[in-house]
Amino acid sequence: MRKTIKFNPLAVGIMLACGASFSYADNKGLEEVTVTAQKREQSLQEVPVAVTAFGEDALIENGVADLTDVQKLSPNTTLQVSRGTNSTLTAYIRGIGQQDPLWGFEPGVGIYVDDIYVARPQGAVMDVFDVERIEVLRGPQGTLYGKNTIGGAVKYVTKKMTGDTEFRIRGGVGSYNQRDLVLSGQTGLGSKVAVGAAVASYQRDGFGENINTGAENYNKDITSARVSMEITPNEEWFIRLAADTTQDDSNARFGHLMFMNPYGGEQPLDNVFDHRSNMSSDNSVESSGASVTAEWKVSDSITLKSITATRSGETTTNIDFDSSPRADFDVPAFYDDEQFTQEFQLNWSSDRANLVSGIYYYDGTASGGFDAVLGIYSILSPDTLPLGLTQNVSGSVDTESLAAYANFDYAITDDFSVILGGRYTRDEKSADVFKANYYGLYSPMFADHYDGTPAFEQPIGILTDYTNSDSWGQFSPKVAANYQINDDTMVYGSFSSGFKSGGFDMRGDASVTPETVNGYDPETADTFEVGIKTQLFEDRVRLNFAAFSTDYEDMQVTVQDFSQSTGGFASSVINAGEAEIRGFEVELMASLTDRLTSNLVLGYTDGDYLEVLTKVPEIDPETEEPTGNYLTVDLAETWDNLQYSPAATALYQMSYVMDVAGGELVLNGGVSYRDGIQIYAAPSVLDEGSVTLVDAGATYFSGDGKWQMSLQGKNLRDQEYRNAGYNSAALVTGYYGAPRTIALTGSYNF
Repeated sequence: MRKTIKFNPLAVGIMLACGASFSYADNKGLEEVTVTAQKREQSLQEVPVAVTAFGEDALIENGVADLTDVQKLSPNTTLQVSRGTNSTLTAYIRGIGQQDPLWGFEPGVGIYVDDIYVARPQGAVMDVFDVERIEVLRGPQGTLYGKNTIGGAVKYVTKKMTGDTEFRIRGGVGSYNQRDLVLSGQTGLGSKVAVGAAVASYQRDGFGENINTGAENYNKDITSARVSMEITPNEEWFIRLAADTTQDDSNARFGHLMFMNPYGGEQPLDNVFDHRSNMSSDNSVESSGASVTAEWKVSDSITLKSITATRSGETTTNIDFDSSPRADFDVPAFYDDEQFTQEFQLNWSSDRANLVSGIYYYDGTASGGFDAVLGIYSILSPDTLPLGLTQNVSGSVDTESLAAYANFDYAITDDFSVILGGRYTRDEKSADVFKANYYGLYSPMFADHYDGTPAFEQPIGILTDYTNSDSWGQFSPKVAANYQINDDTMVYGSFSSGFKSGGFDMRGDASVTPETVNGYDPETADTFEVGIKTQLFEDRVRLNFAAFSTDYEDMQVTVQDFSQSTGGFASSVINAGEAEIRGFEVELMASLTDRLTSNLVLGYTDGDYLEVLTKVPEIDPETEEPTGNYLTVDLAETWDNLQYSPAATALYQMSYVMDVAGGELVLNGGVSYRDGIQIYAAPSVLDEGSVTLVDAGATYFSGDGKWQMSLQGKNLRDQEYRNAGYNSAALVTGYYGAPRTIALTGSYNF
């Protein structure tokens, strides 16, 4: 028998927060949900926080295989695979995120594994196994969690062990020769120590192929493992040692040529998952980490906690901008990153007050390199560059961050509470940046990628070569209040501020924009939010509503900037943007009968650029020649929408539970909708219209709780939709979401 109440576990998941728990009841109303969103047990309806979470059963019933499947289940949220690999994440919440996976950029949405911050997007598309819940927190986070994040946070929480001897096998088969296998188990070493391990293999053939070589495209070849030890020497202490590793050997993903290649004449292929790239499909993403968590319950009111962790990752991949059998615009790349984090927490509680506080330290290095192999110059400039041109970019960024945070909740009366919080962050970064042009194809860094004549060893021009450092400090406050109108209804309001560190542009061209060596400044987001949480009709209907308004300032955007010293232009990252983001979220769950549940989730985001400044040459209207002067231009009117932030997201589901053969069969179907998607900050031909996906499934839980089986169909209408791409040098390639898939999964507990 599954461990949830007899209505849609997903609907409950949409409404619950950290560590939800339930109790059975004979009435037909919705059960009370207990959450720990503010690091203590509370009723969901009493928590002034916009949070969505999914327990294990909800994840199973909806066929959630990795973090990207959570996207459709959470309002105003984008979680999807980035362009080049299967395991690099693009994440946005309420219009704020970061789509560029290049080293040196900070994510706008924080990804956590057991409260440990994952700084880089490579390897962040984690497959779901050995998981207790996944949580999505919307809005700036900083007064309750380790690393300050400006848009929100996604938390992957693994299971704690019981100390019992257990073994579980889980497997799956499905479309495109899907073959999954997960083995996990635990045992006790006496009464004080428990050890556990899990290993997982995820295999799937590609949705398409390289029509010239037969190499698979959009395939999956991932192996993961996790080991842990939990020690409870007495009732006051809990210690966990954990380590994990993931190896993604899936082929590099290549895009679909959307229009004719003007340099070679290739036409688009019929299948959007096929390509003709000349580049190797070899790809490797390795991510691993280790941690020690120690928790000491000093007294009934005070708890101290220490989280020490290290993570590292290595990626080698190939990106083909032109998707053609020539090196018109090829990009081999590698990324290498390491991080160490230490967090100390002190939590205190009394009858009327609760305090969450901590000190957080982060020390990390992100480095990498790539070639922009521009064989098109052999066509554009056959006399001067008959062998083509290669531009190499390489470097590293060292980041050291120290922060202190506190969140104080005080009940002035039994019904009225206030929250005061604050965080001070001090970041320091040191960067090495190198950029140079080489005559020929592939620089010395990537010469082994090419079978022909590589570029000359000496560059024909060094564009950028500098080392610089900078530091920034920021205080981020939070103020909130909530009022319990009656036993069923609570209203709240809050103000919170988020901060994302400045940095250095790894692609900056100092020969055109010398100012790039000075880096760019932090960006900030100030968010006002009001909400209501209520239960109606004798607890048969739960309605939670939140509205928000965000002032997003000093946005780090890539623009064409003018340099007074050289009179030229180059792509650079500057603090040119300012935007206002408004929206709302509705989460409605209704117990129509004791077996039939309806679930509705709505998100709306209205983001307007208020200012995006750049400079363009002034043109004499009579001669139509540059005058030598330059005009400041605001691009805000042409930048209509925020990237990866559709104006509307929606989900509607129905779920029915029936008793079958001593167990429970859960039938559910749903329709998810996302409005038009803008891929880049500025509108482009890559932008996609609205996307509507239909999913359905059936999950059976045995009466003895030992086994379950689930049949899930995703994108049953087989809708073709684009979710990423490249648009450069008249070469346009798109990347697409998965086609229709059907999978049968099951597990057995020994």
